[in-house]
Amino acid sequence: MHGMHRPCPALLPLLLLALLLQGCTLSRAQIRRADAVVAASMDTRSTCARPDHCAIASPLLAAADEAVAASRPGHPQHVVAMLGASEPALAARLNLIRAARRTIDVQTYIWDHDDAGLLVLDELVQAAWRGVRVRILVDQLSAFGDLALLDRLARVSPDLEVRLYNPTFDKAQISPLGWAAGIACCFLRFNQRMHNKVLVVDDRIGITGGRNYQNRYYDWDDEFDYVDRDVLVGGPAAQAMADSFALFWNHPRSVPLTHLRDVNRHLLAHPQAPGWPAPAYAHPERVWRVQQEAGDDEWLRMYVLDDSLRTGDVEFFSDLPGKTEEPHEHAARELTRRVMQLVAAARQEVVLQTPYLVMSKRATRIFRALHRQTPPPRIVVSTNSLASTDDFAVYAITYKHRKRYLKKLGFEIYELKPHASGPTDDNAWASLEDGEEAPAAAPAAGGRRRYIKPEQTSLLGSRGSSNRPAPLHSQGRRFGLHAKSFVVDSSFAMIGSHNFDPRSDHYNTEAGVIVYDSRFADQLREAILRDTTPDNAWVIAPRQKVPVLSPISQAIGDVSARLPLFDFWPFRYATSYELKAGCTPMRPDDPAFYSCYEPVGDFPDVAISPKLIYTRLFTAFGVGIQGIL
Repeated sequence: MHGMHRPCPALLPLLLLALLLQGCTLSRAQIRRADAVVAASMDTRSTCARPDHCAIASPLLAAADEAVAASRPGHPQHVVAMLGASEPALAARLNLIRAARRTIDVQTYIWDHDDAGLLVLDELVQAAWRGVRVRILVDQLSAFGDLALLDRLARVSPDLEVRLYNPTFDKAQISPLGWAAGIACCFLRFNQRMHNKVLVVDDRIGITGGRNYQNRYYDWDDEFDYVDRDVLVGGPAAQAMADSFALFWNHPRSVPLTHLRDVNRHLLAHPQAPGWPAPAYAHPERVWRVQQEAGDDEWLRMYVLDDSLRTGDVEFFSDLPGKTEEPHEHAARELTRRVMQLVAAARQEVVLQTPYLVMSKRATRIFRALHRQTPPPRIVVSTNSLASTDDFAVYAITYKHRKRYLKKLGFEIYELKPHASGPTDDNAWASLEDGEEAPAAAPAAGGRRRYIKPEQTSLLGSRGSSNRPAPLHSQGRRFGLHAKSFVVDSSFAMIGSHNFDPRSDHYNTEAGVIVYDSRFADQLREAILRDTTPDNAWVIAPRQKVPVLSPISQAIGDVSARLPLFDFWPFRYATSYELKAGCTPMRPDDPAFYSCYEPVGDFPDVAISPKLIYTRLFTAFGVGIQGIL
């Protein structure tokens, strides 16, 4: 019939598979049987009989208790600490888990089976055995795909419960064929993910930001680690974190383990309790080290609380879980809407850090309006280079629109170098202190180490440690940017999970904390600007003009960039620059810029490789999927 669209023959098998998978939902009887297996084999051990569930004394929780006690209606009080360095960020999490007296709620996007993921998971199990109610909510796409692990978690304690968010075809595991079927039959739902990262303890203190539970977020990946950032907040805003978690936990897309078809089947096939074996760590010495730091009050005061602030106005925002059902429903995009409002109010400066510089349409309109102000505010953007990113497809779109960002939006763009010195300095650890010996219970190489405090303080995103960046000409440990933060007019700041891209705008649910305190804003501004220094970043600036040739090249490039396909013109409007020896750093609009900076190519340090070729191909052909990157 005229107007009817027939499915592509190549997709018919996938569509049929998708229909079959959707039709195989569990019956109530199957769920009841799995629940009965869990109940009969549950590990009911209790390691504590005290009313406080043997919670340790914690300087972090004590600071939060003080803030809650000092708060009055209309006059909240908070303790706020920026967690930039990775080891304090991990130690703070472990300390709060051990200090929990009643509840621990954890919400995240990625949870890997490596040392960092297993360490935090084991600490949560220990808390549940103490009698603390532990709830773990993880996006299904990027975590807990091991059925044996989920079996253990389902029966490890009546006080620990795990739910997976938005599971494809009601399964914990998804095969490549299942991926394809999910995209073919129900792309909108498959594409919408829960990107929030929240840990909240006793509804009084919480951590949110960019970090997931995987080695590379804590500098434990020996090849590639993330420059990331969290914020610790104690006080009334933690209750907002808990309330947000409850909305997600009770949403229909948060599915208990026995309701998942593959987990249900595994439980019924293995009625005997699997137990909870002690984790086998790949590097037990560093695990032991952070375990000791997490119980050291002096260490926590020095490296977590020393730079903390007591302040009043702090807000936690989260998109609602309904955003995933109505991606264009404004009421569901609470954090997104607030972030846009705050940036639109800028008058002097916006300092933005994002790993993925792909502006949504709304963000583009806001920055274009800011650039038209007289005078326009300065817009500083810290982001990834191709050499530092692990998501080359997103970087290709950034590369394609450089001219728009520089000319139409007025961005100053600084792209992180893969061997940036800043992350190394922020996460340096000294050797075993003189005269100090590791206790017999610790691994031989695991002597307590002293933290050296610095002078200054994908299509669907990264899906695990297999997602590696492009090969380089240089050697050494690499870093990629993952922090999502901004500062407006040095007066208020946001740290969260929002990437300022179309995916964060329309598809993922996001969360973050906004601190209305110029002192905190200055701390964050200084941290971001440190990542833009010549040691840490290349500057993106227009190429020097060559008479006759430059106007012709730019005209061809403009036409090429507007094409949905075949954007292959190699001579782009802008390229990467490096500061010359003996020169002083300066902004790209400084008249002396080209005398002090030299071009180093569009993709400095990146070796010829398939990922370099893919980047060019995505630049040419990938504009059509910009909205979902």
